[in-house]
Amino acid sequence: MNLLPWILLALLIIEHSIFLPSLFKRAGQVGWHGAVPGLNYWTWLKVIERPWYWIFMLLVPGINLAMLVIMQVEIGIAFNQRSMAEQWKIGALPWLFLPILSKSEQAHAGPRDWTKKKKSVGRDWGESILWALIVATVVRTFFFEAFTIPTASMEGSMLVGDYLYVSKTSYGAKIPQTPVAVPLIHNALPGTLTPSYNSWFSLPYTRLPGWRDIERYDAVVFNFPHGDSIVVDPQLVGHDYYGILRREAITQCQGDLDLFESNREGYLNLARESLTKKHGISSRPLDKQENYVKRCVALPGETLEVKEGLIHINGEALVPPDGVQFEYRALFKSQLDARRAFKGLGLTNVDLGSARMEGDQIEVILALTESERVLLKNGSLAQSIERMDVRGRRGSMEMFPNVRSAEFNQWDPDNVGPILLPNEGLTVELNQRNLDLYRRVISVYEGHDLQETPDVVRIDGAEVTHYTFEQDYYWMMGDNRHRSADSRMWGFVPANHVVGRASFIWFSKQNEAQHGESKIRWDRMFKSVK
Repeated sequence: MNLLPWILLALLIIEHSIFLPSLFKRAGQVGWHGAVPGLNYWTWLKVIERPWYWIFMLLVPGINLAMLVIMQVEIGIAFNQRSMAEQWKIGALPWLFLPILSKSEQAHAGPRDWTKKKKSVGRDWGESILWALIVATVVRTFFFEAFTIPTASMEGSMLVGDYLYVSKTSYGAKIPQTPVAVPLIHNALPGTLTPSYNSWFSLPYTRLPGWRDIERYDAVVFNFPHGDSIVVDPQLVGHDYYGILRREAITQCQGDLDLFESNREGYLNLARESLTKKHGISSRPLDKQENYVKRCVALPGETLEVKEGLIHINGEALVPPDGVQFEYRALFKSQLDARRAFKGLGLTNVDLGSARMEGDQIEVILALTESERVLLKNGSLAQSIERMDVRGRRGSMEMFPNVRSAEFNQWDPDNVGPILLPNEGLTVELNQRNLDLYRRVISVYEGHDLQETPDVVRIDGAEVTHYTFEQDYYWMMGDNRHRSADSRMWGFVPANHVVGRASFIWFSKQNEAQHGESKIRWDRMFKSVK
């Protein structure tokens, strides 16, 4: 943690307690109020004749910094520091100019009176925009945020082009950990990969109370757990950095997975160097990691297993939610029949995969819900339809926990587990299987120094045989099962990464590039997310 901003903030608070009393006394207020932290800000608002409820703005990280600047400028104005240069000085460098103002002979003149002087158009618009930004930032931070579905991973229930209302109050809003940032922008300036935040001033993770817990099948928005590092490239920035790094490393050893495993760290370092030269690598703080939306299918403390695409929790099969899709291989007698089938089912380009001719027939890969599959099977247009076999993805280290072993080599998108989801207070034995499953949890999400040798495991320097988890973890999956990169590929979602719950769709639009035509989907407007 960079201590400089904390030192500057502490110095400013101390200066307020030392130098505000004399200013308050000259303004006709109780002088000693200036020496009492908290009370001095209440009295300060009286001096500059601003609403009492501004005090609540001082409790909001990020907003409070802007509010302090405004209050500093306004107390300068109240003591006749009214030129543009004087306002800039006290707003930008209060550590220097607040003591000077306190020791000066400037009389209290009160706030500027605009009743006899019309504000310039620029000032009027500037003040309006500033307050609009402050209000919008508070709403976005603590109440709700708009979110767009950019990919087809949730297709079937949430479509590409859906604009979601994400409730921050459901699970409790997170206090911003990176408060010094451009308002209303998540992590990069529009049209660039330039960070929209300054990470030199950070706060610890804190969450306000929510009115409900995460429930099974909630559509949850979260900070992508593998997004703490990024490849600085427009095509790669939102994707799994560790997956990209691993694939690059495997390329470095000509695709020989056994060779890669024999010197994993060495090849990963080569891959890291290669990616740094090609694109650059950067890190992101937790609250600025990419936002993902998936469906929560398993809760902390539960044992999850996926068998032939069907989710089992604690040994019992779950009924899939409506809208779950799988990929199917469909054979049609002609391209005309295929087009008729697509139109009849309401499919778009997003639902279609590769196609190839087999003589006069055409074979097409389709992503279908169960109801769509039944309609196609019972109709007369498809000659045959069968679900895609994904066993070819086994043994590639694509699947979590992304290591090679006799057990994990048999995992594929339709067959995963069993996996015990950690919950706060749960203790597990640190055998090799559990180390593979929970290594990142221990070392990254919970911040411990994990050292492994063939005979001994050490955490923070102490030899251990068991580990107790410090927070809850969830298992998130996309409804478009064969086209979703989710927990099956990168593992657990920690509780401190959860942002909010997708509540309803407030706008929905198809685009020509992804859907074949551009139109507003009126039937999806204000539809709840289920």
